[in-house]
Formats: sequence, structure tokens, C-alpha cells
Amino acid sequence: MTGRIFYVLIVFFFFVLTSVHAQEKKIIQFSGLISSVGGELPVPFVTVTNKSYGNQAFAADNEGYFSFVAHVGDTIAFTSVGFDPVSYVIPNTPTDKFTARINMKSLVIELPAVMPFPWASIEEFNMAFLALDVNNDDASRIRRSLSPEALAALSQVTPRSAEEIQTFNSMQRHINMNNKAINQRFANPLFSPLAWGSLINSIVKGDYSRKRLQY
Repeated sequence: MTGRIFYVLIVFFFFVLTSVHAQEKKIIQFSGLISSVGGELPVPFVTVTNKSYGNQAFAADNEGYFSFVAHVGDTIAFTSVGFDPVSYVIPNTPTDKFTARINMKSLVIELPAVMPFPWASIEEFNMAFLALDVNNDDASRIRRSLSPEALAALSQVTPRSAEEIQTFNSMQRHINMNNKAINQRFANPLFSPLAWGSLINSIVKGDYSRKRLQY
């Protein structure tokens, strides 16, 4: 029983000393800008992790800027997809603010070449090749789509556009306006009995007499 109590006291004093040591660390505002090596371009949305303080994670903005509260001596890890991870230890500073410039090296990963095949085996390829319809190429499909039969079938179900309707109406109005002064039957009034009868009635009535023409 006495040994167990002694063990508990040792663990308790260890945690107390650890917390006191952590409290003695200087707290600062750690800020910085993350850029790529060589290009000097900002690396956006980098994950910033404080390894010395419970893996507390932060994220840089789209310009690669970050700022958070940390302790002097903390180890900060910077990770991003396509870049080599970087670790940085915050040095001692006389002020309560520290700004760092973090450079990350981009990774160039060469993947092995892969040759894709649409068939799982040679047998499936032979079956697909033998079943190939050579008459169903692009030129044949275009000729079938532009045939008179296909265009006539489409004209039965395709509605007219507004431009087509306006053009048709304008053409009809133009034809009707021109036909007002045209004898559509091409009939000669000299060979019409009705015209001769109307002329004789007018003469009998004296419509063309000189007395009627006097004012």
C-alpha cells in the first residue's frame, strides 16, 4: 500500500513539474508567410501543426499567411499536398511577436506509364472486332441523317422557329400585295360577254353621252 502511494506521488509531481515548465515558456504571436523555393510564389492553404502543444493545427490562407499563439521553442510542422514537409523551431525573441519566412520545396513525382486496354482479353478483342459494323461510320451516319426521307420526317415533328414564321408571313404579305393589281386568271376583257354587256348597258343609259359630260 505504501509503495502504491509513493508511485502516485511521483506521477503527481512529474505532472506538476511538466505543467510548471510549460507555464514558464514564453508565449508569443507567431506569424509568417509560406512560399515555394525558387519561384517565390505563395503556397496556399498549408496545414500548420504545433507538435509541441498537443498537435494543435492551423491553416494558412490563400496567400500563404498564417498567425497564431505559440511558445518559444515549439516545433511547428508545415505540410501541403505536392510539397516536402518542413519543420521549424520557434527561436527565442525579446518581444512577444515573431515573424518567419517559410520556404517549401515542391515535389516532382513521376508515375509509371500505364497502357489502358478497353478489353479484358484477346478473345474479347477478337469478338468485338468481328462484330464491328463498318457501315456505321461517321460518314454513313451523316448521309442517313441528311437524306430526303430523314429531313421530311424531321419537318413533320420539328416546330418552326420565330424567324422562319416571320419570314413566311412577310413573303405571304408581299405576294398578296403584288397580286392586287394582277389579273390572276390572265383573262382578256375583250373576250368576256359580261364585259361587253356592261359596256352596251352603259351606252344605252347614256353614261358616255356628251350632255352628261357637260358641267
